[in-house]
Amino acid sequence: MFDPVLILASPRSFTSVTCAMLGEHPQMYGLPEVNLFVAPTIRELQGFLARPRWSEHGLLRAVAELFGGAQTVETIVLARTWIARRANRSCVSVFRELAERVQPRRLVDKSPRTVTKSEHLYRASNAFPKTRFIHLVRHPRSQGESLWNLGGPLAAQRQDAFDYSTDPPTPDFQKAWFAMQTTIVTFLAGVPRHRWIRLRGEDLLAHPDEHLRKICQWLELRTDDQAIAAMKHPERSPFARPGPRNALLGNDPGFLRDPALRQFTAKNLTLHGPLPWRTDGVGFSDEVCSLAWEWGYR
Repeated sequence: MFDPVLILASPRSFTSVTCAMLGEHPQMYGLPEVNLFVAPTIRELQGFLARPRWSEHGLLRAVAELFGGAQTVETIVLARTWIARRANRSCVSVFRELAERVQPRRLVDKSPRTVTKSEHLYRASNAFPKTRFIHLVRHPRSQGESLWNLGGPLAAQRQDAFDYSTDPPTPDFQKAWFAMQTTIVTFLAGVPRHRWIRLRGEDLLAHPDEHLRKICQWLELRTDDQAIAAMKHPERSPFARPGPRNALLGNDPGFLRDPALRQFTAKNLTLHGPLPWRTDGVGFSDEVCSLAWEWGYR
């Protein structure tokens, strides 16, 4: 069994389309958000994903697809039973079952909740010592705008992204962006350099052939034209459309509505000026700017 590839990124950082693209490579299999590294046991995971309920959709869909052969109302019900029977098992052991099911293909996981705490990252790394990590980054302005457009203040609350120096507290998505990037960077500092790469999502979507080939070379997988062409069709992923009514999500809603690869053109991506989700004219903090500059954002 091959150790997995984990995409490490904050929410709304092109993780759904990136995972689906990698999963279409003949030697890889892209998962929806299964969140199997955020808790020690399945019982604890079920409590963690109880609210909001859509948090469990990715794992249900993955189990239904891999062990039920399809994603229907009936197979989702069976998947729920399959998971419940493993309540006392470790989440890592269930992830290993998924990996064994798709072998010799290699699992690709993109659960953004994995990067919310360092213990989640170490759980994955300790369980699979040869795991490869892709640190996928997005400009903090467009990432924050995407979160704001998705859910406004509610999205900020889910990400604990408030500036408490104001009265009342002001939604500020840069705080969550910085916290998650810092968690990832700190973790990767202890991972051998050959096991991780950092990639700007904007570059991947603007020049997919170039960057997909580089990723495959790094993973020592096929780099022929046929394999690269397959990866440019994320809409072919079994998780690229809404699931049945009892497990609709599991991936980004925007991706599920329109999963085809589209040319990405960066517009007005600057670290200067006021933030559009704030009303007080505040811009990015010095610490956010410093980290973003390091990765080539201006």
